[in-house]
Amino acid sequence: MRNVKIIGYGNYLPNNVVEFDGEKRYRCNGSETQLEMAVKAAIKALEKSKLKINDIDCIVSASAVTMQPIPCNAALIHEQIAKGTNIPAMDINTTCTSFVTALDTMSYLIEAGRYKNVLIISSDVASEGLNEEQKESYTLFSDGASAFVISKSEDCNQGIVGSLIHTYSEGVHATEIRGGGTLKTAMKYKPEDKADYTFDMKGKPILSLCVKKLPEMFKEFEEKYKVSLKDIDLVIPHQASRALPFIMQILKIDEKKYVNKVSEYGNMVSVSIPYMLCDLLEKGKIKKGNKVLLCGTAAGLTCNILLLNI
Repeated sequence: MRNVKIIGYGNYLPNNVVEFDGEKRYRCNGSETQLEMAVKAAIKALEKSKLKINDIDCIVSASAVTMQPIPCNAALIHEQIAKGTNIPAMDINTTCTSFVTALDTMSYLIEAGRYKNVLIISSDVASEGLNEEQKESYTLFSDGASAFVISKSEDCNQGIVGSLIHTYSEGVHATEIRGGGTLKTAMKYKPEDKADYTFDMKGKPILSLCVKKLPEMFKEFEEKYKVSLKDIDLVIPHQASRALPFIMQILKIDEKKYVNKVSEYGNMVSVSIPYMLCDLLEKGKIKKGNKVLLCGTAAGLTCNILLLNI
């Protein structure tokens, strides 16, 4: 058990709402930036924690998309909320599961005594990089931000029970944006190559790989940490797609035990898991003592499982 606790949290959604076949999606449409949303969520989390920025030992951006190539997202957020301080700022990125990876990673540093209070922020503007010709993905994604303040807990029964992260690179090209980095730089952009600079998702190969790999990964998690999914109060999966119920059925997770808000929010990339966690905490539907499983798949194909005793 890594003894950490959530002491602050905050969500933010853009005001603009669009609908596709009766399903809601939140999109900035140029009215707000990824950075602005990150800052608003961070301020909410700080206010909830009753801490000042000088009480924070590390600022982590756990987002899928970079705001600009250099510097890291966290440094840009630092400028807005912590300028004049020397608080370390860093990015942790496993695309859609970035928040889970960041929470997992930073819990070790808190447990070791390196940090006491860590601010983790996920913010993504997926709508900026969608390909209108790919209807499946174009109608799926939403923009938003979520932030958490994580701190050392003195309660020996509170914290992270266990975690697991695997990457199956057989799926590395099934979900990608090929252009914009050093392999296909923005300087070499041509209109005829536009598809390389927008999000490309191959749904069937991803789903097939998930069906193959996730059951064995969940079995490994249960055996390693001697836990059963039956003993978990709630599962918060990444809201990856409309195939979520099918995946949960494959994993034998009862529909009453997991969160499915794809029709209401869509896929918010790195924000999906923390947004749902924050929302349920705010509504009092998750309480101290609850066992909450965070899990999801991300581009790579990277998969995360983390069990949290609230």
